[in-house]
This record gives sequence, C-alpha cells and structure tokens, in this order.
Amino acid sequence: MNCSQAPGFILLGLSSDPEKWQPFFSIFLGLYLLGLLGNLLLLIAIGADVHLHTPMYFFLSQLSLVDLCFITTTAPKMLESLWTGDGSISFSGCLTQLYFFAVFADMDNLLLAVMAIDRYAAICHPLLYPLLMTPCRCVVLVSGSWGVTHCVSLTHTLLLSQLYFQTNQEIPHFFCDFGPLLWLSCSDAHLNEHLMMALAGVLGISALLCIVSSYGCIFYAVARVPSAQGKRKALATCSSHLSVVAIFYSTVFATYLKPPSSSRSSGEVVAAVMYTLVTPTLNPFIYSLRNKDVKSSLRRILNMVKSQN
Repeated sequence: MNCSQAPGFILLGLSSDPEKWQPFFSIFLGLYLLGLLGNLLLLIAIGADVHLHTPMYFFLSQLSLVDLCFITTTAPKMLESLWTGDGSISFSGCLTQLYFFAVFADMDNLLLAVMAIDRYAAICHPLLYPLLMTPCRCVVLVSGSWGVTHCVSLTHTLLLSQLYFQTNQEIPHFFCDFGPLLWLSCSDAHLNEHLMMALAGVLGISALLCIVSSYGCIFYAVARVPSAQGKRKALATCSSHLSVVAIFYSTVFATYLKPPSSSRSSGEVVAAVMYTLVTPTLNPFIYSLRNKDVKSSLRRILNMVKSQN
C-alpha cells in the first residue's frame, strides 16, 4: 500500500455535481457573511455598552468570538473548493484546520456549560451572585476553558501527525475531521481512536451534565417562586441559552453519534453544515432578537453611526 507521513488530500465537498457548486457557493457565502456580521455586531454591542459589562454578557461575547472563529475555520476552504472546483489540501493545512476546528468546537461546548453555571448562580443565589461571579472568576473560567481546549486539540494533532496515510486520498467531507482521517490511516490508529473517544467523552459528558444539573436546580428554584410573573421573568433570562444549547447538541449528536463509515449520506452532510455553519450563525441572532438590552445597545450604536453620517 502506497503510504506517506505527509500526504495531500482531496476534500470532496458538499456535492460531486458541478452544476450545484455555484448555487451552493452563493448560499454559503451569504451564510458565512451573515455569521461574521451577526457575531461582530454582538461583540461591538457588548463592548461599547457599559450596561452590558456583566458576567452574563462577558460569556456571551466570548461565545460570539468563538463562533466567529469557528465558521472561519471551515467556510473559506469550502467556498474556495466550490468556486474553483479544486478540493485539494495539504497535510499541514489539514492538520491546521483540524486543530482549530477542535479548539473552537470544544470551546463552544465548555462555554455553554459556563453560561449555565452563571444562570444557576443568578437565579438560585441572587444575593450571592456578585460574590460568586466576580470578574476574576469569570476570567479564570474562560481562560481555563481556552487552556483545556488547546491542550486537547494539540494532543490529537500531534498524535495524528505521527501516522502514515494513503497518498492522494479523497476525504468524503467539506473539511478535515478526525473520523475520515483515521479511516484513511495506514498506521495503527487505535491509540488515537481511544484517546479521542475518552477526551471527547470527558469534555462532552461533563459539560452536558453541568448544563442539565444547573437547569435542574434552576427549574426547581423557579417552581418555588409564588407569582407567575416572577417565574416568567426568571425563565426569560434562560430562554436564549436553552435555545442555543438545544440547537448545538442536537446537531452534534446528529453529526457524530453514528456508526463509523467511509461513505457519507445527505443527512450527515446536512448535520455537519448545521453544526459548523448554521448554528454559529444563528447564535448571535437568537440572543439579540430575544434580548431587550442587546437590542437597545444595537439601536444606540446605529443611531450614533447615522448621526455621524
């Protein structure tokens, strides 16, 4: 078998039909630009408004930053392939894309857990909230998450770089992912597979358990609130986060909770597009459209821009 330690790959993309490449390019270019615009506007709104300099909006700004980077990891290469019809990617380029993809995907996961902890502290312990969620602790939570995700991604990438792969092989995807690369490996990849499953399980399950337990306590606390208005007010601060959590985990489960296969179905491609492009694009709009503080901040920014023009 013709194997190499640094081969080149060919990303098959979204479709093998050239007639679909131009429509796909237009759709996903618009989606990518919308994602960039939405996340940038949310970052600007939170940074420019002192009323939004709170733990909840600090975590939200970090989520927008991660989502902005997340879509930039996969979308440009996919758009280039659709425009030129050339899906070739070098081994180093593939590992680089895979490294940052893993970092931002894991950061999304951990930030959603951190935001659930913040909502738990705000609703279940409102009087202690300023003491529990101090600026220093917020920074530690976020920086710790960044450190963990970079260490995990670096471990996977270094192990992958030591494997041999079949040369000039086609990856049945529109970006480099762990599963297709391990399937193309000529080396014994059992260590990579076991470590990937272990680390993904620890990060994913711990974050999901944190979210579930936090909202279990939140719903129990809300149920004890005597007035219906008080219940609605408490749950209103959680609705956007719950929507993002539901979309994120449903697309992740649809993408990765399936038997390993060298082929790809249309459903798997749609789930991957939802996970890598649609969800990061929707997140800022979910938070801004359902949040009065963010909408008022965006209005003030737009009014300032109009007045200067």
